[in-house]
Amino acid sequence: MGGTEHLTVQREGATLVLTLNRPEAKNALSLPMLVGLYDGWLAADEDDTVRSVVLTGAGGCFCAGMDLKALAGKGMDGEQYRDRMTADPDLHWKAMLRHHRPRKPVIAAVEGHCVAGGTEILQGTDIRIAGASATFGLFEVKRGLFPIGGSTVRLPRQIAHTHALEMLLTGRPYSADEAARIGLIGRVVPDGTALEQALDVAERINACGPLAVEAVKASVYETAEMTETDGLAAELKRGWPVFATADAKEGARAFAEKRPPVYRRA
Repeated sequence: MGGTEHLTVQREGATLVLTLNRPEAKNALSLPMLVGLYDGWLAADEDDTVRSVVLTGAGGCFCAGMDLKALAGKGMDGEQYRDRMTADPDLHWKAMLRHHRPRKPVIAAVEGHCVAGGTEILQGTDIRIAGASATFGLFEVKRGLFPIGGSTVRLPRQIAHTHALEMLLTGRPYSADEAARIGLIGRVVPDGTALEQALDVAERINACGPLAVEAVKASVYETAEMTETDGLAAELKRGWPVFATADAKEGARAFAEKRPPVYRRA
């Protein structure tokens, strides 16, 4: 099913589960992890039987950011993947969802550390659920670095300006409760249950019309920076064709017949 030594891929029904799998390093980003992530996003995009994606981490941790030892010149695991980076120098940004937006909904299931690059990847996901003990933050400025995974652009658009600047400029940690309060995540759940809750949300999405789901997601992002007038025009252009699909007709029939719909992406 794909994956690498630092990224596992699993199917749960119509959901593709991507697991950052380097727990001994708090799932710090490595070359094998980045390659596996990018391949996972592509696999979800290209497989019409996949209707949602859950991103999580192994060992009770989401992601502690970039491998700073590698950044300091002490080498990085997975040199066998170096040719992938040479062939596509943008691969790491696509893997981190900076330069790629999957067409399927992406749900983050966070436990433990989700800091630096972990918080940056988080901003590329659509729905975010975290265990009560999860920790968030952009620590780059404390280390003399820049959060170049997109945070200076995305964070002020996703949460209130003052909260975004405080997070970016202080480099302090945020608890799950505080992250939820400022809008960085949507839900705090008991520790150890984030994945279960994310899969439950995914199942609810999977039960909906896939063409409608993908069109709704695309419209939200496409119109985010438009004027209201332009956004409404773009929404109509993208949304109206959905009503002519076989899936839309099936949804109406199923509602009338009081049965679950069977969608076929048509």
